[in-house]
Amino acid sequence: MPVVKVSDSVDTEDALVVCCFPSVSMVSSIVAHYLIERLDLTFCGGVRHPRLPAVCLVQDGAPMPPIRFYAGQPVCTLESCDKLIVIVSEVQIHGMLALPLTEALLEWSKESNTGAGILVDSFSHGVENMHELVDDDDTDETVLGIGSTEENRGQLDKMGIPLLKHGVIGGMTGVLLGEGRRRGLNMMAIMAEAAAEYPDARAAARVIHHLDMLLPAIKLDTEPLIEEAERIEEQIKSMMMHKLQTSEEDLDPTMTEGASSMLYG
Repeated sequence: MPVVKVSDSVDTEDALVVCCFPSVSMVSSIVAHYLIERLDLTFCGGVRHPRLPAVCLVQDGAPMPPIRFYAGQPVCTLESCDKLIVIVSEVQIHGMLALPLTEALLEWSKESNTGAGILVDSFSHGVENMHELVDDDDTDETVLGIGSTEENRGQLDKMGIPLLKHGVIGGMTGVLLGEGRRRGLNMMAIMAEAAAEYPDARAAARVIHHLDMLLPAIKLDTEPLIEEAERIEEQIKSMMMHKLQTSEEDLDPTMTEGASSMLYG
């Protein structure tokens, strides 16, 4: 069984747990790192198991486990307090380890009296990925939800997130949802459609927009993610224009003649 170790100093009571395992276009990773930086969350624990990839993540010269926990001080208003724990990993979890890891995370959650669980994921049509979904939305900005309980499905409806009608969800998201339903735990997945060609900060911003509804005491501004998306898009456009220009020059016979005259006088 994987071993979950989280600092005793973390206030886990009724905390919202956001799980960000690898997804299409790095959407879950972008969401996790946005939350960590925006809310000044600090590293507080991780997971150990011999079947996890033999790697460590290095941040500011310090080695970190491949599956990491981050938490911060509760953010409170007169009406409520928000507590958030982020679980993030950049490594794919192999199928044989998915169920034992899920059981270990859910046992830790039970012992720690955490609140609801949010699974951040993404999908893209036309590319090979872990999910097969029926998407009735013709746009490329779809956000779909899956709830392990009737209460969760009602909450997704209130948040304006359409429920996924049919599909197959793979990876840690699929196993966590299945175990959540079996155990009657409050767990929901928010899945954003993403552009498969590059890290999609716009898709991450759509997820953050909905997470903001679950954290009334915390204000999550998506503008930095939109700016990052625009920066990435401009870089891609510039690269495509350069590639197109290079291709046109390769096809232009006058360019070839000029090059030959320079080479051979």
